[in-house]
Amino acid sequence: MPLPAAPEKSTLNPGRTQAQSATYIARLLSDYHYARPRINDELSAKIHEQYFKMLDGSKSYLLASDVSRFDRYRTTFDDALISGDLSVPYEIYQIFQQRWAERYDYAIELLKTEMKFDVDDQYYFDRENSPWAKDSKELNELWRQRVKNDALNLKLADKAWPEIQTLLTKRYEVAKRRMTQLNSEDVFSTFMNAVTSSIDPHASYFSPPQAENFNIEMRLSLEGIGAVLQSDDVYTKVVSLVEMGPADKSKQIKPEDKIIAVGQDSGEMVDVIGWRLDDVVKLIRGKAGTIVKLEVVPNTAGVDGASKTISIVREKVKLEDEAAKSKLLTINSHGKDVKVGVITVPKFYIDFDARMRGDKNYVSVSRDVKRLLNEFNNQSVDAVVLDLRNNGGGALDEAASMTGLFVKGGPVVQEKNQFGQVSVITSPESEPVWTGPLAVLVNGQSASASEILAAALQDYGRAIILGETTFGKGTVQTIADLNRYRDRASETMGALKYTVQKFYRINGGSTQHRGVTPDLTFPSLFDHAEYGESSLDNAMPWDFTMATRYTASNELQRWIPQLGAISDKRINNNMEFQYIKSDIAEYNARKDDKSISLKLEDRKADRERVKATALERENARRALRGEAPLKALPEERDNKNDQDVYLDESAKILGDLIWLKAGAPLVASEDTRANTRKSN
Repeated sequence: MPLPAAPEKSTLNPGRTQAQSATYIARLLSDYHYARPRINDELSAKIHEQYFKMLDGSKSYLLASDVSRFDRYRTTFDDALISGDLSVPYEIYQIFQQRWAERYDYAIELLKTEMKFDVDDQYYFDRENSPWAKDSKELNELWRQRVKNDALNLKLADKAWPEIQTLLTKRYEVAKRRMTQLNSEDVFSTFMNAVTSSIDPHASYFSPPQAENFNIEMRLSLEGIGAVLQSDDVYTKVVSLVEMGPADKSKQIKPEDKIIAVGQDSGEMVDVIGWRLDDVVKLIRGKAGTIVKLEVVPNTAGVDGASKTISIVREKVKLEDEAAKSKLLTINSHGKDVKVGVITVPKFYIDFDARMRGDKNYVSVSRDVKRLLNEFNNQSVDAVVLDLRNNGGGALDEAASMTGLFVKGGPVVQEKNQFGQVSVITSPESEPVWTGPLAVLVNGQSASASEILAAALQDYGRAIILGETTFGKGTVQTIADLNRYRDRASETMGALKYTVQKFYRINGGSTQHRGVTPDLTFPSLFDHAEYGESSLDNAMPWDFTMATRYTASNELQRWIPQLGAISDKRINNNMEFQYIKSDIAEYNARKDDKSISLKLEDRKADRERVKATALERENARRALRGEAPLKALPEERDNKNDQDVYLDESAKILGDLIWLKAGAPLVASEDTRANTRKSN
């Protein structure tokens, strides 16, 4: 399979569709966004700054002269939006595209001379707060460090210089090729997201393919073959197959296979080598019941192996990995076996279209969780952990519905619109499904709808909140399909996500910026101030509103100090938690480093230290299991049996709660009351 020649440099110019979309977006933001932003010179200056930040946040491509050249347009982007004249943003992008090619040309030139790694040298990788390079000489030095670091990483992987040279040259050529594949919509998407992020970090523009992908994620289903794909050099590679999806059932395609051509039923095959991934995906997706043909090079055939053509009938594929899941843990708590049901909720999904059509079997996370809780009831489970870690949110109504699975119908969250009007969202459930002991496990990536659910259960006194302070996103977004405003039906526009409301806890406080503070916290690497909502550019401020009427129970609060004391003792004696604390200490000691050594001996020593620590920890675990120690860690480790200490500790805390409520002595020491909190 010969590699295709690199495409000619693309011509990037705004079209009529982009011009119209820009004016629609400006109008939607100014009229309907919660902040009611004024499209004026002040906003224009923010957009100017955000655009350059999006293009070259590491300040590794553009020169100071490139940036200053466009300073005179700093206060004209507002006019460009209103009029639809996007010539300046596109001109800036073309300069960036040119500098991108120049940088990788220089990188490839550097590889023609073998590099030495035996002298003291540094790669300064963190340039966020650095000035723009004043000239090409300064930029060349930055890229010398960058290329040498890439080469050193391969040297540390035992690659000889000729192989390093070949691999990196190929990598940099691919980077150049990818930039030439950009189209006008890509440039428009980048600029529009600079516009939206200048107002609010959660507002964004979706290109037509991105809008389609968003809908697929919310439905948890698509019509296609059920394969996860990614770009691998100039090829489209199969990463994994959805279990029992069309591709999996065909037994004709496997992970690591390469797709080199795509055809529709009896139509001609289209060569897709060198294509953008989203364009390949667009060809493969289609209506259920139709046939797609794929020319595939099996991974087992090797680079020069023969290809085969297969036919697959598209089906509606359910994306199970994103659905709520359950499992049972049995723990020994104070001499008694306790069954703890765990429900993991990756996101708050719902198939809006199916619900609107009246489909009785529409997909929704609250429905799935309700079914799982009923299964727990049938299995005589003693307690439940609701795992919302890394759940970034989703459908607000689903968070309200899920709250009602644990609390008798009542208010869940308050919403305030741009006019200051406050409304209360209540749970549609009249009776809870689960009334037993409940804990909610959260972390710094639990956001939005996750925070609504956790905050409501905390305010009602219904659940113990465990883990880390959550992200702090207290705003509500909606999606506007720009095609509703078009005047030519043949053109396809994208969609705009923008903030329409802020939400507030039923006690009146807001999760915006502050997040939800757990009743009991676990050791964590997550720094809320550094990575939470408050760290984002243009994030909306925290505020509060009046509390709404609700009936809370204070029963759990009386147990929190004792639960904290027992948990702290267990954590302090837990080897895995001590490792986590050690990692936190090391991270804090090194997090402000902005450079890394380019000397082979230094990097080897650092890697050997990391390996030695990992081996020491693994052998300590093996000793506890009565297994013989290892002399070295295997190259590929099976992580299936790795312990989730946060989940285990959550289950044990519920066991403690059951034990305490059964009549164990309640003793709270002063030093454990630091673990307690009151709802803000």
